[in-house]
Amino acid sequence: MSRQQQGMVLLAVISVILLILPQTNLLGNNYRVTLIRDGFFYAILASSWALLAGVSGQFSFGHMAFMAIGAYTAGILGRDGVAIIGLAGGEIHPLMTIIAGTIMAGFVGFIIGVLLLRLRAAYLALFTIAFSELIRIGLITEFQFTGGSNGLEFRPLFASTSARLDYYIMFVLLVVSLAVMYSLSNSRFGMFLRAIREDEEAAAAMGVDIVRYKVLIFVITSAIVGLAGGVFYHQVGIITPNSIVLLQMSLVIAYAVIGGMESLLGATVGAFVSRIVIELLREIPIGTTITIGDFSLGPTIEPGAWRFALFGLIMIITLRFARNGLLYAIIQWFSERHVAIEQTVSKRVTDPAPEEVAS
Repeated sequence: MSRQQQGMVLLAVISVILLILPQTNLLGNNYRVTLIRDGFFYAILASSWALLAGVSGQFSFGHMAFMAIGAYTAGILGRDGVAIIGLAGGEIHPLMTIIAGTIMAGFVGFIIGVLLLRLRAAYLALFTIAFSELIRIGLITEFQFTGGSNGLEFRPLFASTSARLDYYIMFVLLVVSLAVMYSLSNSRFGMFLRAIREDEEAAAAMGVDIVRYKVLIFVITSAIVGLAGGVFYHQVGIITPNSIVLLQMSLVIAYAVIGGMESLLGATVGAFVSRIVIELLREIPIGTTITIGDFSLGPTIEPGAWRFALFGLIMIITLRFARNGLLYAIIQWFSERHVAIEQTVSKRVTDPAPEEVAS
C-alpha cells in the first residue's frame, strides 16, 4: 500500500470516528460537541489560508475579514433583507442569505486580488492588515447596520436545532471544502500556483497567466471562508467586530504553520487540534497546582491565562525545528521508522542463515 493510499485510509478512519463520536457518551456534554464543531470551523479557515499562502505564496492577513464579510452579509440580509430587496412580507431563509454572503465575500476577494497584483511579501501583508482593520472599524462605526461593538444577532439555520446538528453541518462543510481545495491543489491549477509562488517571472515566461491565477485563488479562498463564516455564526447566534482583530488572524496563521502551511492536511489537523487544546486549557481551574514527580508548580499558576503563551512557545519551537510543520515532522519520523523496519525485515529474509554460511 502506497503512502497516499495509507493517508486515504487514515482519513477515512478519522472521518468515521468523528461521525459516530457525538452519538457516544465520550464527549459528555454539549460543550464538548460545540468545542469540536469550533475546531472544524477553524480547520476550514486554516486550510484555506494554507491554500492561499502556502500553495500560492500570497501571505494575507485579511482572511478573517473575508469571513466577516460573508457572515455580516448573511446576518444583515437575514434581518433586513426583505426591506432591502423590497419584498412584501415574509423572511429570507438563512440558506439564501449564506449564499449571498459567500458571493459577496468572493466579490470583495476579487477586488482585493486585483489590487494586490503588484504587491508581494511585506507589502502584501501590510495591505491586507490595513484592509482588515478598515473592515473592523467600519463594522464598529456603522452600528445601525452591523450592531457596532454589541454585535449582530443571527436567526438559527433551522427551526429546531441542536449542538449535534451544528456539529454535523460544520463537519460536512469541512469535508466538502477540503475536497474542493485538494482537487484544486493537485490539479494543473495547483501546479501553476506553486510555480507562481516559487518564481513569478519564470512562471510568466512559461506562459502561466499570473493575473488570472492570483486573482482566482483570492476569490476561491475568500468565498470558502465567507461560506464558513455565514454557517458558523448562524450556529453561534452573534458576531462582533472582535472576531477579526489581528490576534484572531494571527491564531489562524499559527494553526496553519504549526500543522504545516504547505500542506492542506497539516493545516487542517494543526488548526483542529490546536483550537481544541487552547479551549480545553480554560477548564483548568485558576490556582491549580501541577505536580510532575517531585516537582510541583503552583498554586499560583493560571493555565487559562497562560494558554496563549504556551501556544506561542509551540509556535517558536515549530519555526525553529520543524519549519514544514509539526505534523509533517511526525509523519516523516514515522515514515523513516517504517522504511527502516522494512529494510531490516528484507535484509533478514534475503541474508542466508548462519548455519548455511558455516556449511
